[in-house]
Amino acid sequence: MSVLPPVFYLIPGLGADERVFQFLRLRGEVHVLRWLLPQNAAEDLPSYAARLAAAIPSEQDCWLVGVSFGGVLALEVAQLRPMARVVLISSFAGPSELPSIGKLARVTGLYHLVPPQLLPRLPRVAKWFFGVKSSRDYQLLRQILQDTAPAFTRWAIERLLQWPGRPAPAAIRIHGTEDRLLPAGTAYSQYVLPGGHLIIISQAAEISRILNQLAAETAAVSPAA
Repeated sequence: MSVLPPVFYLIPGLGADERVFQFLRLRGEVHVLRWLLPQNAAEDLPSYAARLAAAIPSEQDCWLVGVSFGGVLALEVAQLRPMARVVLISSFAGPSELPSIGKLARVTGLYHLVPPQLLPRLPRVAKWFFGVKSSRDYQLLRQILQDTAPAFTRWAIERLLQWPGRPAPAAIRIHGTEDRLLPAGTAYSQYVLPGGHLIIISQAAEISRILNQLAAETAAVSPAA
């Protein structure tokens, strides 16, 4: 019997969009789950994830690939889509993996004092935090930051820092060796690649190879359709 091609659902990071996936070359059916506007400032992540999950058939065997904050949503969506296999890229599975400044902001609520439009106005600072080195990647980062709505950024940061986490024993994790935003991620990752937080761009070829290989290996051991 023929084997159906794998289905990938991709969730970009905070404020990003399908542009961060433009260099991936995946063999299968690919969908990008675009960010939705929060229904209100108090909407929680499970409710938001349920709206994202509406785009995925409930019994579909698929891959759910989340980058950074998108990985947090991938773990939440997976609670509603048990057939989904989760891959976290430059992401985390709970508050214990946040850097010290993130843990401090979580406890004190100091993030309320930081204007969400600050980072787009400091592209060179953002370049350092995201570990961007090439001119191509820097220009893409600048465009994404400039296009991010401040209200969405504030909502997402609050939800992220208040998130209690999800157990992720079955999640495949891919992380960069120089990730300054989430440096603890390398200790939990099966695949550690050279680069910073934006390895989804700088290491797109290797990440494509890993995802295609995982999908092929899974298909090989799955019962024939």
